[in-house]
Formats: sequence, structure tokens, C-alpha cells
Amino acid sequence: MLRIVLAEDAALLREGLVGILERAGHEVVAAVGDADALLAYTARELPDIVVTDIRMPPTHTDEGLRAAARIRAEHPEVAVLVLSAYVAEAYVPELLDSTPGGGVGYLLKDRVGHVREFLDSVSRVAAGETVVDPEVVRQLLGRRREDGPLASLTGREREVLALMAEGRTNGSIAAELVVSEAAVRKHVGSIFAKLRLDPASDRRVSAVLAYLRG
Repeated sequence: MLRIVLAEDAALLREGLVGILERAGHEVVAAVGDADALLAYTARELPDIVVTDIRMPPTHTDEGLRAAARIRAEHPEVAVLVLSAYVAEAYVPELLDSTPGGGVGYLLKDRVGHVREFLDSVSRVAAGETVVDPEVVRQLLGRRREDGPLASLTGREREVLALMAEGRTNGSIAAELVVSEAAVRKHVGSIFAKLRLDPASDRRVSAVLAYLRG
């Protein structure tokens, strides 16, 4: 069971999310409709995870995102999963830059309709993983990257890294690409080497963050 603070200004969606989470056995310790209340209840309750919309009153721009960044800065032990109505690529690096390490996620609201996927993402983010909506990853993959740290990766290595960014295991990546797990491990090792990642760090997370920041 996870203790959750939920922030969503649309009352019907907020109640729907509470129902989904509570039926899954989690405890929603607060369900609020604005960023100020989100910050206040998070500081008071110190939940396992915050689930928040990006766009919140009063301007309905990025209040939820800024609140999420502040929560991670002040309470790094609290995981954060942000929800967005549509793919807003600009928010991805901003979110990741403000929340070093794992325990962070970015999902499209459409994903909530896939209840099992949504609940799985909540659990994974609360466990310290980085989870990014596959549709966001696909759109980022479509961007051309002609320079930067990813320029040295082969096409296959970029495919592997994109699937890693979706949170796939080596076994799942192997099944998707119809190759052996040994081949996937080789590609992953090459990615780590080319990106010159610190062996002492969580290199899988670091590689994914490098990919998403593009």
C-alpha cells in the first residue's frame, strides 16, 4: 500500500483517480485542486508519492510542474508522477533536470484509462524508477539528433535506449526487437561506454535521462 497525495483541478477526474488508487489498495491521504494545497499537504503528510497534473490554477500553465520540482527539492524521499493532457516535450527535460535520480514519472492522462498500466507506473515511480509515457518517447525519438552525446550511438543502440526510456527490461527489449538478451546486454554496455557514464551511478537511469534530454 502506498500513501498518496493527489492534485487535479478537474473534480470528476480527481474523484476517478481516487477511486482507481483506493480500489488498488492504496491510501489517498489528500486529494486537492491546486498547487498551494498540494505543497501544504505534501509537507504535512510526507506521502510515498505525489500524483499531480502539470496545469493547475490559477494560470493553468505549469503550476503543478513547479510544485513537483519544489517537492523533490524539499522532500527528495517523496516520488513524483506528473500527468499531462498532451505531449509537451518542453516539460520533459525541465522535470528531469529538477528531479535528479529516480522516483519521477511523466504520463499522458490518456494512460489513466489503461488502469493496469497507470497503477504499474505509480508503483514503479514510488519504487524509485524513472517512467516516461511511451508516446512521449516516440515523439522524442522522431526528433533528429545530429550532435550532442547521442550522436555516436548506432541506430540499433538508439532503439534499445528508446525502449529503456519506456522502462522496458532487457528481456522485454529483446522480445520487442526479436534478438537475444545477450545481444541487448551488449548494446546496453556499448551505450554506457559511449555516453561515458560513471560506473558508480545508476547508469541505466543516467542513460535514459541523457536520451530524454536529447
